Amino acid sequence: MPLTALFTANAAAPFAWSLVLAGAVVIVSIIPLGAARSQADFTMADMAAPRAMFDRLPAWGQRASWAHQNSVEAFSLHAPAAILSLVAACETGPLPGLAIAAALLQPGLRLLYIGAYVGNIPPLRGLCWASALMCTGVLYLEALKALLQAA
Repeated sequence: MPLTALFTANAAAPFAWSLVLAGAVVIVSIIPLGAARSQADFTMADMAAPRAMFDRLPAWGQRASWAHQNSVEAFSLHAPAAILSLVAACETGPLPGLAIAAALLQPGLRLLYIGAYVGNIPPLRGLCWASALMCTGVLYLEALKALLQAA
C-alpha cells in the first residue's frame, strides 16, 4: 500500500491527518526548547518558576520558546478548522482539492516556521506563518461552504 493511500483513504482522511500532524508539530516544537534549557543549566530548582530562566536562555533558545508558544496558538486555530473539514467531508463528501492541499501543507509550513524562527530567518518565518494561517483559513472557508451548500 503506497504512503499516499493513507492520506487519501477516504474523503475525511486528509483532514484527520492534518489534525494529527499539526499536533505532532507542537510536540516537535518542544525539542529545540528543551535543548536550549539544557544549555541554560536547567535544574530542579527552576521547576518552581520555569519562566524565570528565560533570561538565561541563549538567543536561539529564546526564539525556540517563542516558536513553541506560537505553535500552541496556531494549533488552537488549526485544530477546529481540521475537525470542521473532517465533519464536512464525512457529511457532504470530498472537499475541493484546495482544502486538501491546505490541510496537508499547514503542518509542513509550521514545521518550517519553527526552523526559521529558531534559525533567525525572519523573512522565511513570516512567509511560513502567513502561509500556514492562510491554509487554516482555507479549511474554515471550504468546510463552511460545503456544509452550507448541503443544508
